[in-house]
Amino acid sequence: MIQLYLWANCPFCQKVVRAASDMGLKEGVDYAEIDGAPGTPGREVVEKTGGKAMVPFLIDGDVHMYESDDIIDYLRNKAGR
Repeated sequence: MIQLYLWANCPFCQKVVRAASDMGLKEGVDYAEIDGAPGTPGREVVEKTGGKAMVPFLIDGDVHMYESDDIIDYLRNKAGR
C-alpha cells in the first residue's frame, strides 16, 4: 500500500490529501496516512529513507518522492485518473 507521510500543519500535505480525495482515493484502502510531524517515528522514516526532513513524502515499494505536485501526479497515474 502507498504510504503518505504527512503533517497536519503542512499546507502542501493538505494539498495532497485534497487531491487524493478528489480522485476518489480512500485513506486506509488506497493509501495509508502516516504522521510525519517533527519528532515522530514517521519523520524518522522520512529522513532515513529520503535523506531530508520534509513532508509530504510518498513511499510505494521502491518509489520514494517529495514535492506535493510530483506526489499528486504519481497518485493520478497510479489510479488511472
